[in-house]
Amino acid sequence: MIILASASPRRQELLRNAGIPFAVYPADINEAPFAGESPRDCAVRLAREKAVAVFQDRPQNYVLAADTIVVVDDAILGKPRDKDDAARMLRLLSGRTHAVITGVCLVSPASIGQRSVASDAEQLRTENQELSTASETTLVTMRQLSDNEISEYVATGEPMDKAGAYAIQGIASRWIPRIEGDYCNVVGLPVALVYAMLRKARAV
Repeated sequence: MIILASASPRRQELLRNAGIPFAVYPADINEAPFAGESPRDCAVRLAREKAVAVFQDRPQNYVLAADTIVVVDDAILGKPRDKDDAARMLRLLSGRTHAVITGVCLVSPASIGQRSVASDAEQLRTENQELSTASETTLVTMRQLSDNEISEYVATGEPMDKAGAYAIQGIASRWIPRIEGDYCNVVGLPVALVYAMLRKARAV
């Protein structure tokens, strides 16, 4: 079974639309970036930490995790803390092209038949597993937003649980004339990349 280490309804919808069966088991980790950490390294590390955390509880399953961040001027924009923070992020993105990076991690139980059987559960978790990571980057162009548009958008509540404070599949779609790369990645999960990883691991 594939376990999605995320409570994101957008990631769940993308997997369902792609016909990939899964169960949900959200991870709870500190998502703060490290000082000096590159955006890509941050996204991949957080995805890895989520996957490994859930794998500790579900060592017999494939565990898939992802972390999406928005990057502008080398600054990482995660989910806004509050409405003021959401407005700040939107002002940074207004009239510019930014990057959306999703780190992906898949942890899969290795074949028991190819290794000695572990003597205890902890050894099974640390030895009988395979871990792979990857990332996808998409460039997104947002047109110039007025202060009134930003205020009205923040008031809808849509930005509050989104990296970069916007949803490309929602109201914000009216302000995005161009993307370069994987659209699904901007929504929250690069489905083609994930499917290739699952196929390689023989999870699907």
